[in-house]
Amino acid sequence: MDAPAQALITLTLNPCVDVSYDVTRLIEDQKVHANTNRIDPGGNGINVARALKRLQTPAQACAVLGGEIGDLFMRLVAGQIDQLHSVRIDGETRINVTLQQLQPRAQFEVSGIGPQLDAATLQHITDTVLRLTGSGYAVLTGSRMPGVPTDYYAVLIRKLRAQGARAVVDAQGEMLEQALIAKPFLIKPNRFELEQFLRRSLPDQAAVVAAAQSVCARGVHWVCVSLGSEGAVLASATEVYVGEAPAVSVVSTVGAGDSMVGGLISGFARGEAPADALRLALACGSGTAAQPGTELFDPAALPALLAQTRVRAR
Repeated sequence: MDAPAQALITLTLNPCVDVSYDVTRLIEDQKVHANTNRIDPGGNGINVARALKRLQTPAQACAVLGGEIGDLFMRLVAGQIDQLHSVRIDGETRINVTLQQLQPRAQFEVSGIGPQLDAATLQHITDTVLRLTGSGYAVLTGSRMPGVPTDYYAVLIRKLRAQGARAVVDAQGEMLEQALIAKPFLIKPNRFELEQFLRRSLPDQAAVVAAAQSVCARGVHWVCVSLGSEGAVLASATEVYVGEAPAVSVVSTVGAGDSMVGGLISGFARGEAPADALRLALACGSGTAAQPGTELFDPAALPALLAQTRVRAR
């Protein structure tokens, strides 16, 4: 693939080490033994950067790291992203845990809190992201650590827009609500997150499309709503694309949404048509769902996944 003409940066305020276990069945108040386990570098922006490297789309990542868990994170992520700008702070990088129960099939996730971030360090992060992004793309995704205000993404989006950059946001709750006021280039909620934001149910595809376009009317250029096995919707104020995801045997959904963001932004950064960007996003997301833990899609499997992915204009 040819390199994109513009810079592409991902920001991860609250990265983690992801620990995942497969267990036969959880039993209340009893110790259970794992059948398998694995450790991966995690955090939404980190996963997006990992996906971009697998797509041969040059990108840089900025992440806040601390303590011995931060050191372990650095060892785990080595070779998985193009370039990491780490901001070191006191305290320990968080650990997240995913439990895959086999009988009955269920997935449980526990997210750590993360260390405290002070105002001076946050300003340094802001300056770094603005400098690295220039007039390119900045992906702002994931949870905030203690000390980060809920309007931080909104503030950063405004600064990015002022220098001609495009902000991509994958967040939820108040972080998403505040970010939308600043009019990012693209957001990627799942159906549940969009329902939470709009405070109403979205029972079918028509409702999802209408909701996505109502958000675009607020000044967001693109809204991509992921719908799990039902695929995804990509909408602007004037265009709507509906995608059907390829059928895979789901092992773990951790990182699937991040892989979708990676596919979308890889497509947009390369100037591909929106329908093709959505097609790539769905193939990446499905490929990741077929992997254990926080492992991402296998690039060698993408051609077959793309061949099974259908996208149509609505």
